This record gives sequence, structure tokens and C-alpha cells, in this order.
Amino acid sequence: MTSPVSGRVRRQIAWAAVAVSAIGIAVFAAFPYLGGDPAQSRIPLNDGVAYHYLSVVVHGMPACLVLFIGPFQFAAKLRARNPKLHRVLGRVYVVSMIFAAVAALVAATFSVSGASVQFGFYLLTAAWLYTIFQGYRSIRAGQIQLHRIWMIRNYALSFAAVALRIFLAIGLALQGVWPSLPFHEIYNASVWGSIAVCAVVAEYFIIHKTLAPLVRKRQRTAPAPEPAGVSG
Repeated sequence: MTSPVSGRVRRQIAWAAVAVSAIGIAVFAAFPYLGGDPAQSRIPLNDGVAYHYLSVVVHGMPACLVLFIGPFQFAAKLRARNPKLHRVLGRVYVVSMIFAAVAALVAATFSVSGASVQFGFYLLTAAWLYTIFQGYRSIRAGQIQLHRIWMIRNYALSFAAVALRIFLAIGLALQGVWPSLPFHEIYNASVWGSIAVCAVVAEYFIIHKTLAPLVRKRQRTAPAPEPAGVSG
């Protein structure tokens, strides 16, 4: 049987891994756009659309802030010690995400990476907006556990930006072995793979780490059924 201490240590390690990778990617992704030079863009730009670069920047900067804030919103000790900070960061998270999502729709529309990638980003953005709406609505209704579930889904979709870059790095490494492997196929697979993996991991975490403990807790606290044949 796994001890509570080892389980707690594993959760801390997992949180640290998510936080470090999310913050690292946020800094890495934001840095080239701080100078406002389109030549430094890591995303291929549509030369026929002057404001494509602007949409990428308006998407990327607040999206990096979302990645940065997210791990701290799931830190139980921080929430317990400073709930006001949790609420303030939550508002910043929501506003940043809405700006990033709207700009993402514009950036995806003028993407030069093909229809499949465009559709993937449209789907991701729609799910991003839907989950943040449900998360906001549930906390306004005082449904804390439901709020947590929707925000797990939302941040998992945000974390797809991290997974995308990991998959791209793997794809580029494979391209070194198979030079005939086209970059557009690597990018296409990385976009869809990052969305799928993050969505599946979120649902696994929700079922096994959020819902299952609640069910076990209710089973322990539920009154024992009366023996058959016993009448009042």
C-alpha cells in the first residue's frame, strides 16, 4: 500500500514539474516578442496580412501569463493561506485568457500552416473559452469542486502550449534521423497530439485524483445499511 507521505511527495514533484516547464516555456515563448520585431517570431507569419504579427503578440503575451499563473492557483497551501491572492490571480488569469483566446482566433485564421492546424487551434480555443466560462460560472454559484474540475480542464488546454513544443522538439530530432520528414507534418502532428494528450491527462486526473477521493470519502461517512429483516 502506498503511504500518504509518498503520495504527497509524488504530487509535489508533479506540481513542480508542471510549474517549472510552464514557467520555462512562458519565458521562452515571450522573449522573442518583447522587442516587437516580426523577424524574431517563432511562428511563421502571413506576409499578406499586416496585423498577423500583432495578433500573435496579443495572443502570446497574455497566454504566457496564463501559463505562469496557473500552477500557483492549484497550490493548496497558497490558497489556504491567502485566499484573497487566489481570487486576484484568478481574475488576472480569466482576463488574460480571454484576450489570448480572441487573438488566437485571429492568428489561426491567417495561419500559413494549413487547414488542419487552423481547425485544431479553432477547436482548442473554443474548448479554452468554454471551460473558463464553466469555471467562472461554477465558482460564482459556490460550487467549489466543480470549479476545480473545470479549471483543471482549462489549464490542461493551456498546457497544450508546453506539450506542443515538447512534441516539436521530438519531431525535429526525428527529422535529423529522417531528413525527408516534412516540417509541416511534424507541426500538424504536434498540434493535434498536444491537444489530445493534455485533454486525456486532465480527464484522468479529474477521475482518479479528484472524483475518486470524493466518492471514497462519502462511502466512509455514509451510514451503514440496516441488516435485512430488521424493522423499526
